[in-house]
Amino acid sequence: MNTVNEFTIGTPLEVTLSPVSRLDLIKYAGASGDFNPIHTIDEEASKAGLPGIIAHGMWTMGNLAKLFTPYYEEVFLKEYSVAFKGMVFLGDVITLQASLESINNDKYRFNVLAMNQRNEVVVKGDAILDRF
Repeated sequence: MNTVNEFTIGTPLEVTLSPVSRLDLIKYAGASGDFNPIHTIDEEASKAGLPGIIAHGMWTMGNLAKLFTPYYEEVFLKEYSVAFKGMVFLGDVITLQASLESINNDKYRFNVLAMNQRNEVVVKGDAILDRF
């Protein structure tokens, strides 16, 4: 799909990210100000009872918006809400998906989700794109 005008109900969007790296999470910590060490330091994640470092939930949520960046000359992200369903660990390969649920008055409602390489949903939600 090249333009929003070509969207129809059920239109799928998909992006697969590179494996989650420690550097990704360190950069995100710096950008977001969330320096909780469970996101960057193995020993701290272990002390917290985690099997390893986990990605910031907002890192995954933010990445979901990449599904819509090719269309930002035509629309903007008006509403966006998600629920965190699972943890993302170092090395996970996250696939971002969206499916167009409805079109109403130039508003495009998508179901969005992020899944790991085991097809486990880690984030699920809705996004509404609106024309300028």
